[in-house]
Amino acid sequence: MTRTAEQMKGRAGRLARLMPSGPSTAARTPFVLLVVLLLAGGLISLLLLNSALNEGSFRLSKLKRETTELTDEQQALQRDVDGYAEPDALERRARELGMVPGGSPAFLNPDGTVSGVAERATAEPSPAEAPKPEPSEAESAGSDPASPSASPAGPSPADPSATPSPPDPAAPATQAPAAPAPTSSGR
Repeated sequence: MTRTAEQMKGRAGRLARLMPSGPSTAARTPFVLLVVLLLAGGLISLLLLNSALNEGSFRLSKLKRETTELTDEQQALQRDVDGYAEPDALERRARELGMVPGGSPAFLNPDGTVSGVAERATAEPSPAEAPKPEPSEAESAGSDPASPSASPAGPSPADPSATPSPPDPAAPATQAPAAPAPTSSGR
């Protein structure tokens, strides 16, 4: 038994001489600190990168939602514009404003001559419209002289109570029959 203890002591002595314990721990400390700092820096940069990507993702989804809302609004406005541009709607709105289809036009040529004979529009407003009461003489005398109701030129073509004069049989019939308006918007 003593012999094995002596042999062990000898082996432990030789191993102790091959691996010194004192100076080696001091040399490893800066390397370990460097590795820990690199790992911590990598984790922090990964966390910051992930946060930036998430922020960009949230911003992208917000912009997509705004784009969808604006696209819906644009389509609704386009439907309104298309509805107002339909021939039936234009005609109805013109009748509400007191407009009537015009007669034959006259054109001014570049050299200053006039071609064609202009005729007054003689159509009556639509029968669906209720006739408006005509102002009395006392009311029209106090109104603005530039207004059509006070002008001495006669009744306006939009006035429902005005009776159009019959066409002159001696005048040439230059007015072509009106073509029916298309019912679609052409799209």
